[in-house]
Amino acid sequence: MTVDARHAIHTGRPAKTAWQRGRLLALGSVLVALLLVGHEYVPNRWGNLGSLVQSFLPWLGLAVPLGILAALLRRSALAVLAVLLPLAAWIWVFLPQIRAEATPPGDLTVVQHNVSDTNTDIEGTAEVLLAAEPDVVTLTEVSDTTADQFTQAFAETLPHHETQGTVGIWSRYPLKGAQAVDIRPEGVDASWDRGLRVVIQREGAGVALFVAHLPSVRFGTGGFETEPRNASGLRLAEAVDAEQTETVIVAGDLNAVLADDAIAPLTNLVTAPTTGFEFTYPAAFPVAQIDHVLARGATVTDVRTLPRTASDHRPIVAHVDTPWS
Repeated sequence: MTVDARHAIHTGRPAKTAWQRGRLLALGSVLVALLLVGHEYVPNRWGNLGSLVQSFLPWLGLAVPLGILAALLRRSALAVLAVLLPLAAWIWVFLPQIRAEATPPGDLTVVQHNVSDTNTDIEGTAEVLLAAEPDVVTLTEVSDTTADQFTQAFAETLPHHETQGTVGIWSRYPLKGAQAVDIRPEGVDASWDRGLRVVIQREGAGVALFVAHLPSVRFGTGGFETEPRNASGLRLAEAVDAEQTETVIVAGDLNAVLADDAIAPLTNLVTAPTTGFEFTYPAAFPVAQIDHVLARGATVTDVRTLPRTASDHRPIVAHVDTPWS
């Protein structure tokens, strides 16, 4: 005798049918589908809920297998049917990212990595990065000591380099016009130094390259705390917008996914690949891509993660199609 039948005998009410059971499960599926297709309308009130949803948006797809399992256990035809809604919504939102597309190789290979200020294997990290055959490597969370170590490790392949605070650039091509980019949130002193701009020179043409490390986000008493990151991202966007060089590349640890509308002032100025899920953090089990290579006046044709290093982030390699080609 089923639980519903026993409940019917005990209460004297008719047993629920497969189309009557699982109404709460069905409602949950409807809500997940609405979040997927309408995530940009979730307000950044109540602890920056909108940014939180957008940061982990692809993972809402887990509601499909979990919903199916719960529906089968509940023996609810209604819940099984309702699971089709988040499935369809997930496909609608992410189909461009999972669709295989032929992409041009690009003529500039950029590797970006947050190497971690606790990294004790600089040589091994450099080997992973150089295996991608980069033209340019941008690093965040470097110190004076580790910057010197990377310079030695990159010496023959990437002889040109510039550092500023805790970020640096190593290049196969000459660099000029290096200058600090002040992306400090309000109230942060000058010791917080995480922005650098240079121009990469090749065949008489120049590409402006920004490397930046935006503040981390935290879960705290105020919810998903993103205000320092958002303020820093706005300052970076202003610097990129003011850049006179036609072709611009922005690389770094932005501590944000590109779907997060809170950093739209920056992402509205640049483009990024629309395929793949190249999650970079945390390295042990990546759940979000917060390390990026973006471009204006050029096309980032492909981004992929590289093998894990001694950092808590995974590195990425991006192929950029610039006007040089």
